[in-house]
Amino acid sequence: MTYNIRNANGMDRITNYARIADVIKSSNPSIVAVQELDSFTKRNNTFALKEIAERAGYHYAFSAAISYDGGKYGVGILSKEKPLSVRNIPLPGREEQRTLQIAEFKNFILFNVHLSLTEEDRIASVKIINDQLVKYKKPVFLAGDLNAIPSSATIQTLKKDWILLSGEAFTFPADHPNRCIDYIFSTPDNSYKIIRKEVIKDSIASDHRPLFIDLQFQ
Repeated sequence: MTYNIRNANGMDRITNYARIADVIKSSNPSIVAVQELDSFTKRNNTFALKEIAERAGYHYAFSAAISYDGGKYGVGILSKEKPLSVRNIPLPGREEQRTLQIAEFKNFILFNVHLSLTEEDRIASVKIINDQLVKYKKPVFLAGDLNAIPSSATIQTLKKDWILLSGEAFTFPADHPNRCIDYIFSTPDNSYKIIRKEVIKDSIASDHRPLFIDLQFQ
């Protein structure tokens, strides 16, 4: 699953970690790439990812992209299997610096991203992501809020080296989705097959709907 949770600040402007945890538990994903997470900022004086992980029953790993409002702000991973390692690669973003979170698991690698609002920065980010990709022999999955529609140069560039698993279903805004900006890609690989993919129909917990894929490894 990939899920931009907007700090658990829902469409009703209420911050509710339990609600986000319930949305995640409803699909029971093995792993979740999460974007827009506060860690002890003044506006959210708590560790958001830990709050959700404890409610949903997951291991967690946070990667800060920037210092913000007295704390940190970034992306994170929730997983049933504890990652073997997690590292953080800076990505460009002129409105705010972005990050690539890389988590290694026994059978695969997950890249978690929340890309820039600027196309030039997103294209530069794709190059950095691809430079990391060549370091791994395991299947690699790229998940996150890419801030790019399917026809964009960003997505078309990614498709040269990655397979789009999730399709182009609308994920944003949550109350009346009219565009696709959240994606799950993978490296070309025959070690798994797609059983099911869907956008979870939750219109209030965040301004994005979560994107879910069920994969069966051969």
